[in-house]
Amino acid sequence: MKLLAITSCPNGIAHTYMAAENLQKAADELGIEMKVETQGSIGVENEFTDVDIQEADGVIIAADRTVDKSRFVGKKLIAVGVQEGIRNPKELIQKVQTDQVPVYKADTQTGDTNKPQKDNQNPVYRHLMNGVSYMIPFIVVGGLLIAIALTIGGEPGPGGIAIPEGSFWKTIESIGAASFSFMVPILAGFIAYSIADRPGLAPGMIGGFIAVNGSFYNSEAGAGFLGGIIAGFLAGYAALWIKKIKVPKMVQPIMPIIIIPVFASLFVGFVFVLLIGAPVAGVFEGLTNWLAGMQGTSSILLALILGAMIAFDMGGPVNKVAFLFGAAMIGEGNYEIMGPVAVAIGVPPIGLGLATFMFKKKFEGAQREAGKASITMGFFGITEGAIPFAAQDPLRVIPSIMVGSMAGSVVAMLSGVGDRVAHGGPIVGLLGAVDNVIMFFISIIIGAIVTALMIRLLKKDVEPTTESVDMDGDPSVARENNVLEEETNPSTEEKSDINNITDITSLDLIDTDLTGSTRDDVIDELIEKLDKAGVLNSAADFKGAILEREQESTTGIGMNIAIPHGKSDAVKKPTVAFGIKKEGVDWKSLDGTDAKLIFMLAVPKKSEGDAHLKILQMLSRKLMDDEFREKLITANTKEEAYQLLEQI
Repeated sequence: MKLLAITSCPNGIAHTYMAAENLQKAADELGIEMKVETQGSIGVENEFTDVDIQEADGVIIAADRTVDKSRFVGKKLIAVGVQEGIRNPKELIQKVQTDQVPVYKADTQTGDTNKPQKDNQNPVYRHLMNGVSYMIPFIVVGGLLIAIALTIGGEPGPGGIAIPEGSFWKTIESIGAASFSFMVPILAGFIAYSIADRPGLAPGMIGGFIAVNGSFYNSEAGAGFLGGIIAGFLAGYAALWIKKIKVPKMVQPIMPIIIIPVFASLFVGFVFVLLIGAPVAGVFEGLTNWLAGMQGTSSILLALILGAMIAFDMGGPVNKVAFLFGAAMIGEGNYEIMGPVAVAIGVPPIGLGLATFMFKKKFEGAQREAGKASITMGFFGITEGAIPFAAQDPLRVIPSIMVGSMAGSVVAMLSGVGDRVAHGGPIVGLLGAVDNVIMFFISIIIGAIVTALMIRLLKKDVEPTTESVDMDGDPSVARENNVLEEETNPSTEEKSDINNITDITSLDLIDTDLTGSTRDDVIDELIEKLDKAGVLNSAADFKGAILEREQESTTGIGMNIAIPHGKSDAVKKPTVAFGIKKEGVDWKSLDGTDAKLIFMLAVPKKSEGDAHLKILQMLSRKLMDDEFREKLITANTKEEAYQLLEQI
């Protein structure tokens, strides 16, 4: 089977590539050929060729913005949000494998192919995020140009910093203001485009333009971004409804370029002018005035809410609502809403990265390495840098980053920090887009420290002596899932000189053709080998220790591997027995795979804090190598298996 996948998120940064990586990894594990096209902020990468599409058996689209599906007519197609691609890549692939998704067909009325037979995404969220993704560059360009012009060309005056008329920097400021003027029409236009494809684009942009120009409906104020959102949905669904009207064949060619855009534009225009323009403008004006007039406890409450929303799902829907709110206020000249939002955006990844340095016992070795990358992502305003930590320990990490972001947001709000660019993290301060930049950095520092202290308070210490693997081959997760590890009590006995697995196994302890058909049968076979080798004082007592450990949680760690292990006074010295069951045996593994490689660890009770963990460490690291595992599974003789084990 060959599959294609497309990933895309509103910002086109972290989630786009995280989903791509997880889908590719899942396909590799399932033995399926897959090519992933990313549609990120820098454009389309790894684009499909005609041959790729022709040979594909199915298509997976994990995106929170509109993706052109016209290339995939006649192919099985499933469309979901980008988070599904990150969290459930295997399930998506398996749905395509089992024919649970329909074949994608064109719209026979107009020839449009924007909508699949079945779409598992939340349509309202997807349409809104499509508009937001196209709107963001206009806000960023406008904000940066205005900020640069004020910083370099501004002069102090009685009304604050102003740029002299006729100067070069006044021109730069005007260009930035022009970019801002496109914000709402672009938002509305691409919401409508997401709903009705190209026929909805013009009506949406026209509706957005009317929304921000109150003169159309005799209002001094426009309806702002709220009006733009309403206009986008009105235009989109009006265009979609007109598309479904059956018309003569001779009229069909002009439907998408004349009939649909004209009548949808008239519809959204009249609705705004005659019915909803003035009321929505009144609501928006009241909201803007309320925000602008916030003082004391009201502003603190707003900062707390925005900070919590930004951190809660780290780039997800809740985060985007708060971000959109702050970005829209930039267009209204209220920069002190985006300021706290910009602080909150950078706090989670920076705070968690800081925690990995300050409180090392709270994190595995791999997590401490990830902390460095997390700080870098936070510096550039990518909140998604916190996701790997939250995914492993959500009940402790998410409250920690929420409290940290709330603290940073409150400090920023009380300090009058403003941000003229729809982005966050320290980078916007260095670019000169922030008002009261010193307090901006102080707010981020305070938020990061609070996050780290919350981690110190809530998160448990982890065993510092080794790493393990989870079902996806990711270091450090298995211990959190109780797969391999129990508490460690470093022994005061003499340290063991175990440098290779072959130091503690032999040809007599290897079986490349296990005959047992159940987990307990295989356990008995390997215990028998240990007993014959003189490793055990009592086979029965050691079996009791093995089964007791299995009752706590399965030692089937996935990837066709099981590592049953027991610590008992019945064991004379650290030893490993190894068996291969080529057809596999059910071990209740975390990823559902049967166990084909079974390593039985026998460790004396007195040396559990040293030898046990060292053996697990050696096994875990080497068994992450897919090629090595495959060679081991296909080994036919004890000698061949032993030579491979010498590499561990």
